[in-house]
Amino acid sequence: MKFGFIGAGKVGFSLGKYFADHDLDVVGYYSERSEDSQEAAEFTNSKSYNSLEELVADSDVLFLTVPDDALADVWKELSLVQFTDKIICHTSGVHSSEIFSGLDNHNSYGYSIHPLCAISDKHKSYRDLSNIYFTIECDEEKLDEVSNLFLRLGNKVNLIKTEDKARYHLAAAVASNLVVGLIDMAERVIPHGALVPIMKSNMDHIIEDGTVNALTGPIERGDASTIKMHLEALKESEIDTYKSVSRQVLKVAKKKNPDKDYSKIEELLK
Repeated sequence: MKFGFIGAGKVGFSLGKYFADHDLDVVGYYSERSEDSQEAAEFTNSKSYNSLEELVADSDVLFLTVPDDALADVWKELSLVQFTDKIICHTSGVHSSEIFSGLDNHNSYGYSIHPLCAISDKHKSYRDLSNIYFTIECDEEKLDEVSNLFLRLGNKVNLIKTEDKARYHLAAAVASNLVVGLIDMAERVIPHGALVPIMKSNMDHIIEDGTVNALTGPIERGDASTIKMHLEALKESEIDTYKSVSRQVLKVAKKKNPDKDYSKIEELLK
């Protein structure tokens, strides 16, 4: 199969390089900015296309690696091109394959394929892709073919239903992006370097032992007086965040210690 990319941002760079390094046939890139497609083509030893029609003609599988808000418009442009029997994919975590409206008119197949990782650097993030899950929501017609593509690369595949896409992406954002906000909140008081050991050790415990067994701290211990002091030390703008996250932590604490009385902490976190 020959793979073409529409969009030359971080995801397009990373996925194209990952495919190319595993000897898949990456034909090249088309982008709104020709300099972006040229750079991506050089990075993956492929071709920069000035014509969307030419890229489509040369590809069996097309990946739309564009921002979520641009996806509908890019598909609208692509749908005006004459093609048939193609596999059309996007890499959005939140949108489903249903965004490819009218795809049946092209006798083609639509898939959303989301790499479950944080892609932060267009020149380096491809190195992280070998150990991740790819989440696929799709047209079942060629499900085995698409799934086996990633299984052969050594990845694990997570299949989800169309109606679960938004909640799936929410979960990924909580585990990744929202954590950044919480760390930023902590770094207003403690320097980044000083936080690194506790962040790493805590994440290691969560990975190895799961959230329930890894949980420590004043909520888990039932130290209501400590929680009260935290609330008094917080800025007004930080209280809602602290309480919301702490209520979720409290649910985990109750799983770990089902016989412990957490009523005082519950009252504080209302």
